[in-house]
Order: sequence, then C-alpha cells, then structure tokens
Amino acid sequence: MLLDASLASWLKLSQISGLGNEGLRRLLQAFGSPDAVLDASVSSLSQHVKPTVAKAVKEDCVASLLDVAATWLNDPLNHILTIADAEYPQALLNISDPPLVLYVKGRIDLLNVRSLAVVGSRISTAQGARNAEAFAKAASESGLCVVSGMAHGIDTAAHKGGLQGVGSSIAVVGTGLDKVYPAANRELAHQLAQHGTIVSEFPLGTPPLATNFPRRNRIISGLSEGCLVVEASLQSGSLITARMALEQGREVFAIPGSIHSPQSKGCHSLIKQGAKLVESAQDILEELGFASGAVKIGGSAEHPLLTQLGFDAVDIETLTQRSGLTIAELSAILLQLELDGAVATLPGGLYQRIA
Repeated sequence: MLLDASLASWLKLSQISGLGNEGLRRLLQAFGSPDAVLDASVSSLSQHVKPTVAKAVKEDCVASLLDVAATWLNDPLNHILTIADAEYPQALLNISDPPLVLYVKGRIDLLNVRSLAVVGSRISTAQGARNAEAFAKAASESGLCVVSGMAHGIDTAAHKGGLQGVGSSIAVVGTGLDKVYPAANRELAHQLAQHGTIVSEFPLGTPPLATNFPRRNRIISGLSEGCLVVEASLQSGSLITARMALEQGREVFAIPGSIHSPQSKGCHSLIKQGAKLVESAQDILEELGFASGAVKIGGSAEHPLLTQLGFDAVDIETLTQRSGLTIAELSAILLQLELDGAVATLPGGLYQRIA
C-alpha cells in the first residue's frame, strides 16, 4: 500500500538519528506539523535543534525505510499511530514523554480501555508465575486489560492470564514489531496479535538493544491505571516500571513473599516505600473501583507434607528431618504433588509449595 503523505512525514522525522522525541516535539511546537518541519530551512531548524540534526532533517529519508513500513501495513492487523491520531492511547497523553509514533499489531481498540500493568522478574519462581497468571486472569475477567512487556518469567505469565479474560492483554516491546523477542515467546506473540495487542515505539527492524527495554517501561505504566509488581529482586527492571508508575500518578501494588527469597526483596522494598500490599486480585479491583467477586488462587487438596514444606524452597534432606520419611518415600510423594500442581522443583534440588 502507499503511505499517507502525512504519515510518511511523521516516519521520516521519527527515524532521524539524534532528533529523538524531545527534539521532534520542539520542532513541532515551532513549526506546527511534520510537513512544515520538513519544509523549513536549515537555519530555521537550527534555532531549535543542533545544526547537524537540522541538516539531517533536510536530507532525503532512505526510501527503503518507508517501503518497509508500507509493506508491513498491508497486513490488516498492523497499524501505525501518531500522537495526532484519534486512536492514539489517551492515557499516554498525560505522561511526560509520550511516544510520538506507535507501531501496533492486533486490536487497536485495546489502547483506550482501562488497564492494569502486571510486571516482575524474568527469573521467576513457580509460585510467582502462578500468582502472575492468576491475578492477571482475574483482572481480565473483570474487564481490565493486562499490560506487560512480553519478557520471560512474570511478563509471560501475566499475558497468558490476561488472554484468558474479556479484558485481554497488551504487550509493549523493546524491538521493532517485525521481530519477536524473546524467540521462545513466538507463539505467545501470535496469540497477542490475534486476540490482544503488541505495541512498540521503535521502528521496524529495530533489534533487541538493552537500552530500549527500560525506555519502553514508561509506556507499560503509562497505559495503565495501576501497576502490580508480582515478584522482583532489588535489581529487577520491573522496579523501574513501578517508579515510572508513581511518577505518572498511577497506583502501585506489590505481592509480598518470603523474607528469605531474593525474588521478594524488590516487592518488600516497594511496600516499605508506600506501595499497596495485595494478597488477592480483589484488593486491586476494589482499589481501582471494580466490583467483582472475591478471587481465590487455589492449589490442590491439602497434603500433610505441604504443611511441612511451608512456603520457602527447601531441599529433600531438610524434608526428611521435618517429616521423618525416607528419601525414597519423600520422592514418591513429591512426584505426585508435582503432578497435581501443588509442588514445583527448583534448580539446586529444591522443592517449593505452590499456594
């Protein structure tokens, strides 16, 4: 398809090296529209951006970049929105650095519905993943769209939960939408494209650069009314999302965990700083003004060994001391509990109860 002339102007400006959102906003404020920016002289442009950037604005855009976008738009699932479009997510207009161009694959209507960000560690525990999926499913069944970043771990579980309800799910990614990262989430990306939405501010062809992922976090929080951190270490990127949510005036929620788990320390730190401690999805729904029945996150029928397991990860030697059973007897019981979904095995020969 042929690109609309106005959209072509937006794309040309959005791909100029060194210009960025801030520089482009200054030019738009000064000249009124992308077309007017492109028509301005180098000397006029240099009053608002560096001379090298002003010269770059006047250079012809690589035609292949626009051809790639035009070809990509032939798929009816694909869209490119600018901040001037009516379909542009209104929630992002209220953040300090809204993306001026958004690439969208999937349901464009989800960009303007009530949403909840659900984020956490890429290296999640079995319990953390279970919690993320269950909380996300409950939120989606109540009508909230679940927003996350399609990373391994908590993000993946959150999207899976969101896709199970009417609210569905949005993935905000740090690559061009012609790429899937991580590759292991290719099937999840397909489901999101068909039943949810995938969003990126990065041009087609953009690889998974480390600097892009923290930047996309402001969009995850900006699209949402609240941000739930399910499980996070003190170094987790999800704490960046939570901080941005606070700066944007969004509610921040955190699920507490074991005091011995490194994956809980980030959530505990957020709670100390004022994040709302939540034990059920109902806590979040009530805070955001949603009426819903209480949502329980259940496991299998109680087995005596589950009480002896507790909720911290333990090794089999510790369990023999607690239970008085032999290793052979314990192994048989643990295998059955794992098959029932009540226990998960962890690296290092550890076992953890799943609530």
